[in-house]
Amino acid sequence: MGMVSLKRILSAARAKATGVAEHIRSVSQAACARMCAKLSDERGQGTTEYAILVGVLVVIAIIAITVFRPKLEELWNAIADGMNSL
Repeated sequence: MGMVSLKRILSAARAKATGVAEHIRSVSQAACARMCAKLSDERGQGTTEYAILVGVLVVIAIIAITVFRPKLEELWNAIADGMNSL
């Protein structure tokens, strides 16, 4: 193997490596652009806000039922007694 053929092999390897590096760079830039687009997408944000709102309302309802349980039982019994007396 002569010096000329070794230089050709090294030159070809360098060109191939440069091409691969450029391809990797372009693919990573495209992936980064897609990731940034997905992260800036806010379509699901409204759904999340509604879910949080419903969760808070459920917690408030549970607390209200727990706190006012004796009054609710008294009211329920009064209604039941009134219907039974009809």
